[in-house]
Amino acid sequence: MPSWALAAHDLYWTIDMKPLNAIVERVHASGRRVVLAITGGGSGAIAALLRVPGGSRTLVEAIVPYSPDALVDFLGHEPEQACSAETAVAMARRALARAERRSGPSALLVGVGVTASLVTDRPKRGDHRCHIAVTDGDRVDVVSIVLDRGARDRAAEEDLVARATLLTLARACGVDAPGVESLLGPNDRLTVASSVPSDDLVARLLAGAVDRLTMLPDGQLTTNAPVRRGVLAGSFNPLHAGHLELARVASEMLAGPVTFELSVVNADKPALAAVEVRRRLEQFSWRGTVELTRAPTFREKAHVLPGAAFVVGVDTASRILEPRYYGGSAASMVAALDEIGRLGCRFLVAGRADRRGRFVTLHDADAPKPVAHLFDEIPERRFRRDISSTDLRGVAAGPKPR
Repeated sequence: MPSWALAAHDLYWTIDMKPLNAIVERVHASGRRVVLAITGGGSGAIAALLRVPGGSRTLVEAIVPYSPDALVDFLGHEPEQACSAETAVAMARRALARAERRSGPSALLVGVGVTASLVTDRPKRGDHRCHIAVTDGDRVDVVSIVLDRGARDRAAEEDLVARATLLTLARACGVDAPGVESLLGPNDRLTVASSVPSDDLVARLLAGAVDRLTMLPDGQLTTNAPVRRGVLAGSFNPLHAGHLELARVASEMLAGPVTFELSVVNADKPALAAVEVRRRLEQFSWRGTVELTRAPTFREKAHVLPGAAFVVGVDTASRILEPRYYGGSAASMVAALDEIGRLGCRFLVAGRADRRGRFVTLHDADAPKPVAHLFDEIPERRFRRDISSTDLRGVAAGPKPR
């Protein structure tokens, strides 16, 4: 481990500041204008930027949306998980937007988002970790670190996250700086280190340059694949055995292949970050074909994927049939479904058990007669798998502290 980075002392680590200050000087000389948004840990990066003369040339604004409500207010939506790469990227993008409002789009701007889960004064079951994202609008650099639990106290973990933030920012500003791995101890893990250019297909989809992108089972991306007969839409966070089994059963019933569909745009949230899209796509390697779209509603999906049978759960079918999702108008709901039908699309609906254990089916969704012909049921004997992505995420995260 290089001497400039870490020296072990007692229960925590201290860092030689002179080389780090020299890196900050070069950041100040880079001409970049920066907005930082930091939650959960690492706020020392703000002080480090201002401790070196020239900070006013670099730092436009620093925001610490520390409470859950403050983070929601900053992002404009509630993140699925506060400490995640996706949230860090969303924070960086929002920071960049704030930089543009305060400096103008012609400036050399950088947005930084940091989210961390570190040592606290109450029991914590999950990993001590941080996610750092830096974007200049053309690319986004993401670093995720899992810290050796118990190796440092809170101050030392804060120190490491702050310095990792500065090194990631420096490299994004074109400064020749060590990678964050130079800060890590033998039992720390660098789990993500990616830089995504703006000219790749996923970035083009996120930018709206294309409205559909297909990933084949071998990972190849294409913009001109034929539409498959069946389409199983979902967020796939995570992909689980129930999804795979449902796709298999639907394929048998439709007598044709079923592809998965992931919309990178959500009606209630910002678009998924490129790093998060890739993370979800990795789950499908050699398991199936995935359609990436910018179509959050089934009316929009029908235009992008005409002729498809959409494979959905009964909860989704019930929402599709709810007038409140169409401005409270039953007539608007019927008109939207008529449009979907005219595009050659329909729905294949799988049942599921409710919280009381009762198996809910298409019959319970009560499709109105004018559109009932667009809905077919997958019998319980063909498919029943009582599992949800929400439950799986809860298991992965561990019990919440009382």
